[in-house]
Amino acid sequence: QYNLGMVYGNGEGVPQDYKESVKWYRKSAEQGHSSAQINLGFMYYIGEDVPQDYKEAVKWLRKAAEQGDAESQNNLGSMYYLGQDVLKDYKESVKWWRKAAEQEYSVAQYNLGTMYYNGQGVLKDYKEAVKWFRKSSKQGYDLAQFNLGFMYNEGKGVPQDKEAFKWFVLRDAEQGYAKSQSMLGYKYYKGEGVTQDYKEAVKWYRKAAEQGDTEAQNNLGNMYREGKGVDQDYKESFKWFRKSAEQGYSVAQNNLGEMYDEGKGVTPDYVMAHMYFNLSSSNGDKDVIKSKDEVEKKMTPSQLEKAQR
Repeated sequence: QYNLGMVYGNGEGVPQDYKESVKWYRKSAEQGHSSAQINLGFMYYIGEDVPQDYKEAVKWLRKAAEQGDAESQNNLGSMYYLGQDVLKDYKESVKWWRKAAEQEYSVAQYNLGTMYYNGQGVLKDYKEAVKWFRKSSKQGYDLAQFNLGFMYNEGKGVPQDKEAFKWFVLRDAEQGYAKSQSMLGYKYYKGEGVTQDYKEAVKWYRKAAEQGDTEAQNNLGNMYREGKGVDQDYKESFKWFRKSAEQGYSVAQNNLGEMYDEGKGVTPDYVMAHMYFNLSSSNGDKDVIKSKDEVEKKMTPSQLEKAQR
């Protein structure tokens, strides 16, 4: 019954038919087949040819989790963490993530580490956070490697060790994790734990920026604006500020407003400058208010109306 559900779901040897897939998964799941319970729970979770129903998803994931399936235990922990048709309950999250983590499920180990780091569902304990981040890192989980590097950098739960930070974050960055690449770029820019090197900063900012990391895009824009590690190029600066700003990063929106105001890398445009200053302010950047007030002095009433619109 489970296998028949699989072939209908994948369209192997029969036309793909999710309704038939659900029907056979249910028959199998009701007899206790854990893989069928997992797949049925997943289909209810995403609403794949059944109405999306977190209660049903929880019901079937719990059945599989109680049989010891680590992936289901991890997913059930996540549903308690997010409060998806169960009461948000960090202690329940910890309970299920611990069960999966003890089975060496790397994502659950990382999740459990974050709970100890934040003190959610357990007492805050940096040493325990490090323990679980380390277990997850040994399995190559990039988020855990990044967090372990961060713990070494901050000296939380372990003695502060800049070289260990560099090793963990560099390894993670080389594996393509954008947040590590962005942080490594920042460390090279500031000379923290590494020799200050603007070209290296640009290299790592670019890798992260090309993956869509908003902070790295903004920082790469700054490098081009300041001519640090690259030739000064306002057009390139404008390009990267815009990519970041269009994703809602308030600092980049402020920077883009300045570029429009000063006519650097783009034709001066007070309407666009005012618009981006407004967006930046509404996204939490209060330092932009002075810039917005200054550009308003240069604008006509009709330009202000257009900017607001």
